[in-house]
Amino acid sequence: MRIISRLDIKNEFVIKGINLEGLRKIGDPIQLANQYYLDGIDEIILIDSVASLYGRNNLFDVVKRTTENIFIPITLGGGIRNFKDIDIALNSGADKIAINSAGIDNPLFIKEAIKNFGASTITIYIEAKKRGNVWEAYKHYGREKTGINVITWLEEVQNFGCGEILLTSVDQEGTRKGFDLELLNEIKHKIKVPLIFSGGFGKLQHLEDALKLTKNISFAIASAFHYKNIEIKKIINEKNLYC
Repeated sequence: MRIISRLDIKNEFVIKGINLEGLRKIGDPIQLANQYYLDGIDEIILIDSVASLYGRNNLFDVVKRTTENIFIPITLGGGIRNFKDIDIALNSGADKIAINSAGIDNPLFIKEAIKNFGASTITIYIEAKKRGNVWEAYKHYGREKTGINVITWLEEVQNFGCGEILLTSVDQEGTRKGFDLELLNEIKHKIKVPLIFSGGFGKLQHLEDALKLTKNISFAIASAFHYKNIEIKKIINEKNLYC
């Protein structure tokens, strides 16, 4: 089990909201990343919240500056649209790339990215919202419906050979009221690659609740760290007790 710090970024500021809406500035991503690294976090995920929407990527320099003093895996997501973006991200210091919107628009991009850069480099990022009795995959930072069933998409990207899945429950994201256990229970038997689950963490009990459903899971946490609901060191020191 990995405990991962997730930094959602807009215009060079870490931001946070609830259900990916009502975003507020939190602070400088490089300062926060350095602090979380010193606190013992296992990995860091950087997500550009507007890159795919506006067809740009502003985080290459942030990644480069972040990795100067941080020596844990870094994943970059948001606005990754082509091989050039992947090359620049990796050369800037990222270890992995998270693909969402561009992969939904063009699944062949995922296949070719895996073929050219290796499965361990490609993380598929999925934003899930419940609609009726099913979960729908969203893109552009939870702004746009795709009509794609999350379960179907999970199975498809795994068949492509992706190395990892980052799954965010938009319904729980930023609430700090607990992970979407219904979603986790729905997908747990369909996951064949490492899963990072995100959205809703607020206290240690939430980890226990999720781990009762599956041990094949890691957690990406944002709000609880940003607002200091819980110390990273406390989770890191105790996480082995849950495994």
